[in-house]
Amino acid sequence: VIYPPHSKLTDKEKTNICYLSFPDSNSGCLGDTQFCFKFRRSPGRKVSLCCFLDQLDRDLPVYLKKDPAYYYGYVYFRQVRDKSLKRGYFQKSLVLISKLPYVHLFRTMLKQIAPEYFEKSEAFLEAVCSDVDRWPAPIPGKILHLPIMGIIMKLRIPTYRDKPGTTPVVQNMHQADAQISMALPTVHEVDLFRCFCPVFFHIQMLWELVLLGEPLVVMAPSPSESSETVLALVSCISPLKYCSDFRPYFTIHDSEFKEYTTRTQAPPSVILGVTNPFFAKTLQHWPHIIRIGDIKLPGEIPKQVKVKKLKNLKTLDSKPGVYTSYKPYLNKDEEIVKQLQKGVQQKRPTEAQSVILRRYFLELTESFIIPLERYVASLMPLQKCISPWKSPPQLRQFSQDDFMKTLEKAGPQLTSGLKGDWIGLYRHFLKSPNFDGWFRNRQKEMTQKLEALHLEALCNENLVFWSQKHTEVETVDLVLKLKNKLLQADREQLPVKTDTLKKLQTHINDIILALPDDLQDILLKTGTT
Repeated sequence: VIYPPHSKLTDKEKTNICYLSFPDSNSGCLGDTQFCFKFRRSPGRKVSLCCFLDQLDRDLPVYLKKDPAYYYGYVYFRQVRDKSLKRGYFQKSLVLISKLPYVHLFRTMLKQIAPEYFEKSEAFLEAVCSDVDRWPAPIPGKILHLPIMGIIMKLRIPTYRDKPGTTPVVQNMHQADAQISMALPTVHEVDLFRCFCPVFFHIQMLWELVLLGEPLVVMAPSPSESSETVLALVSCISPLKYCSDFRPYFTIHDSEFKEYTTRTQAPPSVILGVTNPFFAKTLQHWPHIIRIGDIKLPGEIPKQVKVKKLKNLKTLDSKPGVYTSYKPYLNKDEEIVKQLQKGVQQKRPTEAQSVILRRYFLELTESFIIPLERYVASLMPLQKCISPWKSPPQLRQFSQDDFMKTLEKAGPQLTSGLKGDWIGLYRHFLKSPNFDGWFRNRQKEMTQKLEALHLEALCNENLVFWSQKHTEVETVDLVLKLKNKLLQADREQLPVKTDTLKKLQTHINDIILALPDDLQDILLKTGTT
């Protein structure tokens, strides 16, 4: 059954959803299980909401921007004994498909509606859909109130302006009406400490592997553990965006199974979460494998576990741990281990442990990225090089050697006490998809900034005076160029003040009015090419 009924999915998408919506039979998930998956959209789909979501996308932090090539599936699966059924079990999944990576929001929503849906019928889903129809647009930075079956979920989607590591608190208000409100502390974060607990002693090495876009497999007993661990790994380099593919739950039926498990080429830069024992054989050639047991909140910290050799990983029954021959570039940070161990002994709540761990990852990532940010900012031409009568100047080329020279005086040692081979880590990172994605994004932002400064320089000129000293042909050419500039500013959402755009429009109108009537008529009607 699909709701709303007019939603269109291709046969390939339906097949992927069907296989990904149920745990593998060996998982033996009795009771209720929640997990998430990600699958490729079929190419050539028409998307009506695209432009609308693109506008909202611009205000999101880079790691929350939607990926147009993928959908997320959020699953609530129930399996209970039922002798009246042929198989002896009731097995059903309710799946929510979205372009948005808001794991915590959709997980909370499914928790509210799925149990009732299993008791009732399809008519209940219609009621849910009519509630969702009343939701406001997912505007970043606003406090949103989302009604769902008698409850109001209150939340705030982060914006790129938020200081990394801070989450403005959404307060629970006592409402006069009968509706219960529920404040969500986050829309997208997972419980980091719980997820990393089974591989607690290797968090820093795992951060390096994710940062460098290394091929990683998470072998877990169930889809909920595999999906949470993959999402935790991807988020540990925030505010950097993980730019390769990741699959929180991946099965042998996936349409990319052959592509990702082939032995004819090196494993791709991707993080896979798997539960089927078959993968222990198929992915044996992968360089880094994380094997986790059941995630339980520890009464005690796990024992120190050595990194294991890959050849020891024979089956999915192998002991939990990290199987790799990777040698970390940075020395181990013993402080964070002690801090979290102390938290376990003092029975510190897992939320508080997660906050400590998230701050640790954030500081590590920022220490790593600040020198790159500083160097890339120096590639920007000086403002005095921007002339209104010439095209905006180009950014200078990124030079690995020049960047490496800056590290001696302005490297990560300014913000991090960690010793180790930072230079080696940077060299490796500069070859990774994460660097490529980060640098393209910075390039785009800086090019747009140059375009915006060029627009401002044009606005500050006396354009009417200029047009009086030039021929009609040159003046018409200028008008068309200025109109194109306005269109570009709108299309690319250039960081320009509204006043600047209004001023430019006034300039255009003044120049046109100073021209002969026949030209005025043509130019006032002319849009732009």
